[in-house]
Amino acid sequence: GGATQWQLTMVLTVLLLPTIMAVVLSVLNGIALIYGTIYYIPFLVLLKLFFLWVFVSVPLCILGTLLGRHAKLGGNKSQPFPCRVNAIPRPIPEDTPWYGVPANLIPFAGLLSFGSIFIELYYILTSLWNYKFYHVYGFLLGVYAILCLVVCMTTIIVVYFCLNSENYLWQWTAFYSGGCTALYVFLYSIYYFVFKTSMHGLVQTSFYFGYMMLISLGMGTLCGTLGHWAANKFVRKIFENVKVD
Repeated sequence: GGATQWQLTMVLTVLLLPTIMAVVLSVLNGIALIYGTIYYIPFLVLLKLFFLWVFVSVPLCILGTLLGRHAKLGGNKSQPFPCRVNAIPRPIPEDTPWYGVPANLIPFAGLLSFGSIFIELYYILTSLWNYKFYHVYGFLLGVYAILCLVVCMTTIIVVYFCLNSENYLWQWTAFYSGGCTALYVFLYSIYYFVFKTSMHGLVQTSFYFGYMMLISLGMGTLCGTLGHWAANKFVRKIFENVKVD
């Protein structure tokens, strides 16, 4: 129910992403141990990381959830929406044009966001996997700023088309529109592995795709959060001016 929704959100925030990372790193660490490579992470280091998560990350997530749930914005009680919302949801029309279907718009949003970074992504992957030095950190900061701007703008456009088609379920659409960038990053990493590297064998292949999956997952979470934040600001702004009879 709605009364326990915040508790589920808190638990997923605490467990979901760290669990995925722990599983992937454990598999990679097991492969490194079996093959006796220098990439093996000692058990004591993993234990320290676990204690950092338990005693730092988990309490901060719980504290942030409780503070956010009871926060008062601008001295007033938190308002769920700037205008009156019907108690009974309206049915979403099924005969919408193709540009009003979220599944058709989300891949285009991710492609546009990926297009703003794919040139710089080549140099980053070269620095990571071909052991080349990376120097242009100022340019990287500029590309990151462009990525944030493009993710916000494309997500707002997708949400606008969905709302224009009377589809009010924009929250996950906004998150997926931004997070879809990570899918193209991972697909590009496959192309880079096949055509730009000379890696082979279980160790190199597993480490490459394991770490690229984690990088893509983190990037998807970041871009999805940015997209949802921008869409939330956009939706609240336009509905502040709506006159409801």
